[in-house]
Amino acid sequence: MAGLRWCLVVLLAFLTALASLGDEVPGEGAVTDHEGHANCQPGVGQRVQVEFASSVVEHEYIVGFNNYYTKEARRNFITAALNHSGVVQWKILPRDNPAKHLPSDFDVLEIRESDPGTGLAALERHPNVRRVTRQRLVVRTLKFVSVNETELASEDAPEADEEEEDAGDAAEEGAEEPVEGSEEGDAAAVEEGDEEEVASVKFQPPRRSFTLGNKAFWHSTGRHNGRKLLKAVPRQVTSILQADRLWKQFGFTGKGVKVAIFDTGLKKGHPHFRRVKERTNWTSERTLDDAVGHGTFVTGVIASQADCLGFAPDAELHIFRIFTKKQSSFTSWFLDAFNYAILKKVHILNLSIGGPDFTDQPFVDKVWEITANGIIMVSAIGNDGPLYGTLNNPADQLDVIGVGGINFEDQIARFSSRGMTTWELPAGYGRVKPDLVTYGSAVRGSNVGGGCKTLSGTSVASPVVAGAVALLMSAVLHRGSVINPASVKQALMASARRLPGVSMYEQGAGKLDLIKAHHVLSRYKPQASLSPSYIDLTECHYMWPFCTQPLYHTGMPIIVNVTILNGMGVSGRIIEGPTWHPYPRQYGHLLQMSFSHSEVIWPWSGFLAVSIAVTEEGASWDGQVQGHVELTIESPPEDGDTEPRRSTVRLPVKAVIIATPPRSVRVLWDQYHNLRYPPGYFPRDILNTVHDPLDWLGDHIHTNFRDMYQSLRAHNYYVEVLGEPFTCFDAKNYGTLLIADPEEEYFPEEAAKLRRDVDEGLSVLIFAEWYNVPVMKKVKFFDENTKEWWIPDTGGANLPALTDLYNTLTVTDTSLGVLREWWIPDTGGANLPAQTDLEWWIPDTGGANLPALTDLYNTLTVTDTSLGVLREWWIPDTGGANLPALNDLLAAWGMAFSDQVVEGEYKFNDHDQYYASGTTLARFPAEGTVIRHTLNDQVSEILEGTKQTVPDAAILGLYQTRGAAGGGRIVLYGDSSCIDSNHNQKECFTLLSALLHFTSSGQLPSTLQPATTVPVQPVLELPERADGSNLHRHSKVLVNDLDGRTQRPLPPCMERLWAVPQPVNQSGPVNLYQSAKLLSVGLESPVLPLHNDQRDSLEEAQTTWPDPLEDLDSGPLGPSFRRPHLPTYGLVALLIASVCVLCYLYRKSRRPRRRRTKQAVVQQQQQQQRRALSASNGRVPVV
Repeated sequence: MAGLRWCLVVLLAFLTALASLGDEVPGEGAVTDHEGHANCQPGVGQRVQVEFASSVVEHEYIVGFNNYYTKEARRNFITAALNHSGVVQWKILPRDNPAKHLPSDFDVLEIRESDPGTGLAALERHPNVRRVTRQRLVVRTLKFVSVNETELASEDAPEADEEEEDAGDAAEEGAEEPVEGSEEGDAAAVEEGDEEEVASVKFQPPRRSFTLGNKAFWHSTGRHNGRKLLKAVPRQVTSILQADRLWKQFGFTGKGVKVAIFDTGLKKGHPHFRRVKERTNWTSERTLDDAVGHGTFVTGVIASQADCLGFAPDAELHIFRIFTKKQSSFTSWFLDAFNYAILKKVHILNLSIGGPDFTDQPFVDKVWEITANGIIMVSAIGNDGPLYGTLNNPADQLDVIGVGGINFEDQIARFSSRGMTTWELPAGYGRVKPDLVTYGSAVRGSNVGGGCKTLSGTSVASPVVAGAVALLMSAVLHRGSVINPASVKQALMASARRLPGVSMYEQGAGKLDLIKAHHVLSRYKPQASLSPSYIDLTECHYMWPFCTQPLYHTGMPIIVNVTILNGMGVSGRIIEGPTWHPYPRQYGHLLQMSFSHSEVIWPWSGFLAVSIAVTEEGASWDGQVQGHVELTIESPPEDGDTEPRRSTVRLPVKAVIIATPPRSVRVLWDQYHNLRYPPGYFPRDILNTVHDPLDWLGDHIHTNFRDMYQSLRAHNYYVEVLGEPFTCFDAKNYGTLLIADPEEEYFPEEAAKLRRDVDEGLSVLIFAEWYNVPVMKKVKFFDENTKEWWIPDTGGANLPALTDLYNTLTVTDTSLGVLREWWIPDTGGANLPAQTDLEWWIPDTGGANLPALTDLYNTLTVTDTSLGVLREWWIPDTGGANLPALNDLLAAWGMAFSDQVVEGEYKFNDHDQYYASGTTLARFPAEGTVIRHTLNDQVSEILEGTKQTVPDAAILGLYQTRGAAGGGRIVLYGDSSCIDSNHNQKECFTLLSALLHFTSSGQLPSTLQPATTVPVQPVLELPERADGSNLHRHSKVLVNDLDGRTQRPLPPCMERLWAVPQPVNQSGPVNLYQSAKLLSVGLESPVLPLHNDQRDSLEEAQTTWPDPLEDLDSGPLGPSFRRPHLPTYGLVALLIASVCVLCYLYRKSRRPRRRRTKQAVVQQQQQQQRRALSASNGRVPVV
């Protein structure tokens, strides 16, 4: 045993030495300086915080043409259109960039007229003009915030406070590069490698785009509370994803793949990159260098060949400097750069930027054109997590690979934005995004002056995927057009590893698996697929929120927005189906289905909106039901095919049905009357908000109100979403109508119907917000990025509109005899009217695209000499909510909100509550119950700079109506911030539960009974609609005209066409995730052998491309710090263990056996005799 113990001690010492050696390798969370040496603070990294702003530019318009034309031809078209329009003060702005001499499909036009409307209309009528939109200024502000490594590893860590930008990132990049180029006008525009000259650039007609003809689930990731063992992981992301396996085993290094990087530029001669083909500048600054550091880092993650290794070091890099030192850019800069990327025929385009403005139509159109030309676009989904509904554009587009971030413990990073997409709100339902996630926390990448640094953010995760795609493409370039944006996206999603306990709106298909993706892509066959690939309303947490509430008869249909990916071609269409096939053995016939889908699947993708409801036969049934949806997609023949390509896909469906719950526990959420930014300026509900004053997040029960939704479900309430006017629901099915923070106006027909519904027993619960016109003008927002002042179009809630609607109780039906045309998005989005002077175009992605604004606010402007744009004063479209509209709605019951704005803390049932910039009650029935608290007056603080209090402010009112059938109840509360997760305020879900108890049962809880009741005296002023508000530009109720007060006709209710069921005699699988495979390829089969052309490239790569790790041998640390591979550890340990065991067995076999003495034999015989006697009579004889 001594020998065995000695062997074990030696083995343990050896393994300890190996572990300590690995810990000394720099990069284990360390931040390195410009020379690559480890800093003294190995536990500190940096997180990228991104602030995005987008706004229109005064007097500038982008004129888009329907094809690519020369500069002279484009000028002739514009001149011909404006000749007789009455517009004389116009000019085409010059664009000084590498594409200025090439044909283009747009021009930037400046019109300095008081009324440019006639000229814009004339341009839109020209046969060669596709669209006229406003020029937009895009500002992305990057802040590198120092974050401790333990914070990066833990999702529960609080968000770091904002700090100053790291001085080390820009210490050496301040100097501008000398002017480069052959002509003075081309200075600092293009700098190419030795392999290509600027003079060789010739225009070739690019592949044109296809023309369309006639509490919080994010914390539930399988972690344990309390102590846990933190595993040591290498921060070299290429090693974790096993890129070195493809390098060494197969010789794939990204060679032959062209990668375009749209960012802040790259320094000339950076030691980390060997194949920089071209650097181009698209900004107004005369430099090509990276003055921010972000572009260098992103490029390093993709293709660095030294120190912090990239995935594809032999990829051909095309660097596009698209942001200035101040991190600003224009839409036109992007459009020119996109056109140039198409001309260069790049394979992959990484865009580690994003913003909420998906209404920038020229930008969205050009992204579609990029992917239609076969370019794979990878983009970050944003750093606005852990909030839901915070996806950034263009990552939220169907054809783009949207990437989220995780940490090295496979947990969703706290900063990573969450889905769903908000294009489809308020009437539809969002799509699943991100598409997949990968490492974006504490990742090492290249620094500006050399060496490495550590960053975190989805802008880090995006180049990880882009680099992985470049590496994968170098392995399958020989497959030609089979490898396209759709097939690559399909392969990445089919091979992704799902994270447990995380919803699809957080992780998409799951975590990137590079090796598995290589297996899939090597065997890929052109086909169509769906994302998600199945609908299982019983699977939590992945199918959140659909899995949290069962289906029942008379419930609002749920909408699951499925993405169609078409790897067969850039365009396609559904030729058969969708058809619903219920399984009678599993009661699938109790479900009914309705479908809407893209008429043309382009580019590479489309949508399938599945509406699911319960038939009348299932009104009293409880249990699971199953079936599947089937559809066939066809694309034109390619690559020598004689017949069109076809692919049939199935969408398995499983759901749980329960008996229809009683009316009292059913809550209807009003989604129709919520608006969002963009396009209007709707301020945040809390006036104390400084850093992010715009309310750009789409209000929805499953995004910013998701915590409230979870609380309601925990209290056994059933919550449904209304995406249509009040005239489109049966109030007899619901106990409470819940209205929170509305910005929209109300139709008179809605007000009249709501009055009847309340008389018949429907209760109304309203969470309002502030609305005060002087405050709105005072808090006009000056954006230092865009140099514009914004003033809200409404207050916190649109109260004036509600009052007007209820003053008109006699309703005239104007639906007949009125000429109107409604274009309804197939996804169920907002109904948009087709005007005679504007064209409303609904894309096949299902998002409603708002038309270009025909004029800008004629307000005070001053010139900003730094950017050449104009400062502008903008009035907000609303306050916190549209209180005038709410007051119109409540006037029939003698209720109204005031224009007071108050804030402060108070207690409810021993719970601390915070009233954040809310309003008070100005009118309320004397027989109602009113709750009062003394709060701070924010109006005097903002307007006069003095701090005053409002004693006994009426913040809550409860009233039982007296209808003919008993009447419902009405509850008014002046603040919605406590139920909105975006504001991070003290939640008031206990109060909400008490209020719902009153609205559903009519019993007033003791916690809501004040000691003394003081009626509301009608002395406070009511808020009035602000003059000059531009709410009509964004409203579904108001007409977009000069008056801004005219209402549209009431839109018709959506009529769903339920599919005829086609039962099939089969049973569905128990686990839909295991049975639903995205792609018809074998994922477990070995990697295919190399083709001859691959062998040639492998031999060439082995002779021209050195070992990616050999730079560590020559580095300052020497070869002794080179980390061996993990299999080496295992082999050495196994060898030592085997030697120890053999030594022990050998020594044991050679040890002589001891002989027993005669006395020992006699003693043993005596013991056996005593045991035998004891067993026979129980007594042992005494000797």
